[in-house]
Amino acid sequence: MTTQQETRPSAAAKPVRWAADAVAAMREGARLRLDYSARSLWSVDRMIEEIRREGAPYAAVKAVLRGFGAYTGEVIVRQTGGEWWTTGGDHWIRTPDGRLWDPIEEAVRCYTGDGSLRLLCRDASSGGPHPRDGA
Repeated sequence: MTTQQETRPSAAAKPVRWAADAVAAMREGARLRLDYSARSLWSVDRMIEEIRREGAPYAAVKAVLRGFGAYTGEVIVRQTGGEWWTTGGDHWIRTPDGRLWDPIEEAVRCYTGDGSLRLLCRDASSGGPHPRDGA
């Protein structure tokens, strides 16, 4: 068991690939262009809401949600200068202020109707409240 966390590039390898796959899938399947901007997360939140309304079972959309979360993480990395961190198979973003953010879990929370990737990015980019801080 490794107690030391890995940082980019090894920690970022999988999430960067998942994000790129999500971008390609949205471009090809939904004709939606994702450009790694914070503004594009409005569209991602709407896509997750639509999937949720259609009643797709979680098992069927797990990989899609992971891709959307990884995409959001890459947006946060580019906005803040943060970096991917990983331990035990989980992936987080560490922003320069030292806080850890879990965009992949936030994508799952969006799917359950209790999250927003756009707001997660806003909070991570602005130094706003962390979602687990009760805000």
